[in-house]
Amino acid sequence: MSYIGKTPTPSPLTSSDIADNIITSAKIVDGAIVTADIADANVTAAKLASGTVQNQSAFKNIIINGQMNIAQRATSKSSVTTTGYYTCDRFQWIADYGTVTLSQDTTVPTGQGFAKSYKVDVTTAGTEASGGYVLVRQKIEGQNLQYLKKGTSSAESLTLSFWIQSTKTGTYIAELYDADNNRQISKAYTVSSSNTWEKKTLTFAGDTSGAFGNDNGGSLFLNLYLSAGTDYTSGTLNTSWNSSTNANRVVGQVNAQDNTSNNIYFTGIQLEAGTTASDFEFLPVDVNLSRCQRYFELQQSTYFVTSKYNSSYSYGSLGTYKEKRANPTIARLGGASTVYAHGNGQGGSTSVAFALADITKTGCGLRVSGGDSYNTWFNGIDTPFTFDAEL
Repeated sequence: MSYIGKTPTPSPLTSSDIADNIITSAKIVDGAIVTADIADANVTAAKLASGTVQNQSAFKNIIINGQMNIAQRATSKSSVTTTGYYTCDRFQWIADYGTVTLSQDTTVPTGQGFAKSYKVDVTTAGTEASGGYVLVRQKIEGQNLQYLKKGTSSAESLTLSFWIQSTKTGTYIAELYDADNNRQISKAYTVSSSNTWEKKTLTFAGDTSGAFGNDNGGSLFLNLYLSAGTDYTSGTLNTSWNSSTNANRVVGQVNAQDNTSNNIYFTGIQLEAGTTASDFEFLPVDVNLSRCQRYFELQQSTYFVTSKYNSSYSYGSLGTYKEKRANPTIARLGGASTVYAHGNGQGGSTSVAFALADITKTGCGLRVSGGDSYNTWFNGIDTPFTFDAEL
């Protein structure tokens, strides 16, 4: 442009010179804005928590051991016909029919960072009983859920993401069940390809009715169904929070327990606040183990020292690695009624009877039978104990 007289002094544009909404994402070349262009003060927690960048806080995953790398009880359990905790920590097997082998497996989706999965191998096909169901469950303490603001107008949505591989294709149901208020919500998803890893993402709206108890009880259940009878499938699937009606809970669910060729795997289970799924939160194995030990702890070689009380008994204590959720059930592994110990002045070890007393979240008193003029104390060796405080 030509000018009459002197050329005007250049003046840089300021933000006030640019109308709102003029600069769109289409106007910005990829890579044009680099880190140095952004002032530190402009990156705030509020910015990170909005838009497409969500759920960045530590321990965002409500599910414990979703990567399936902790299995204190066993890595495999065959001939399972009843409800219980068998392999991967914190995951409860619920079954009213059929027989399975449960295991911590190394079959995982390629390139996703997982090393273990929870495997269900059907060994005896189950006939669906009208009032029965088969599922994998995790129970969550109410005091860990208060930030979800359930029962208020600000209730948070929840997003569930996980990987599944199943021989049986078709519709499956995932359910959130509020045990404090008998409320539930279900979502259907589809396994499209047999024996192929597929990632599923389901979002559940926040519930403005029924607050979770602020305590150590089981308030929220995540239920991943594999089969259900007509008592649970004869209605209309309840896809919004409502008082629980059994007929509406598992509508459309295939029977993944109907054939001995069926295998089902789960891994990467994550439940988090928000309406989008973020990358899976991998935790160091020691952190994951510690979180699991709040509910169940295996001490393979329990060490204890007791002091002689009289010629019949000596007394001591047995401590836990991790404070439990509640006073645990303590047992010698395998149900044995004796412990292996050696006494002062004695060589080798002997099997002696024991009794427990004054059980707390951190341990208990221990009374060991035996004692004479040569034995003033017993030192426990190779004595596995379990401490069970599961929900």
